[in-house]
Amino acid sequence: MNTAYFLINTVFDLYLMVVLLRVWLQWARADFYNPMSQMVVKLTNPLVVPLRRIIPGLGGLDLASVVLALLIAFAKLALLKTLNVMVADWLTLSLFALLTVLKKAGSMIFWILLIRAILSWVSQGRNPIEYVMHQLTEPFLAPIRRILPALGGLDLSVLVAFIGLQAINYLLGDLFGQLWWMI
Repeated sequence: MNTAYFLINTVFDLYLMVVLLRVWLQWARADFYNPMSQMVVKLTNPLVVPLRRIIPGLGGLDLASVVLALLIAFAKLALLKTLNVMVADWLTLSLFALLTVLKKAGSMIFWILLIRAILSWVSQGRNPIEYVMHQLTEPFLAPIRRILPALGGLDLSVLVAFIGLQAINYLLGDLFGQLWWMI
């Protein structure tokens, strides 16, 4: 049963992160023609395009992609429920799906920030991946940089963002208890 849980969790979570990355790329108005953006679009279009016929966008937010993310999280939890890995009623499963999407979004922000920080140490110049990472993270880091004092070329905004993300993670853990840490 552990193998089935691992495979289901991994496959659904990876695709959920790709869908959330699509939402984030659109929200940040990242370069659509970037190879990374094109990969995300090609991986998600088969499910997003049919949903867009039913669900319109709202103020620049692609609601079809958001709904798809919720549906993927719900499908994962429903599959785990049918395998008796998770015991919950269907209404609670819907709440779990929403929390799963929130937690995966926070996790994705953390990893993208970490990748950007590592790329800033080793990069020889702008490559397409680094450019998209910059476009994705700048809406989070720019306000922090305006508050932090200049430290002679040392940028601590990523560290402050990590601390903020971890604080939010613990706050949600306090609000939702063991449920938050289970997802």
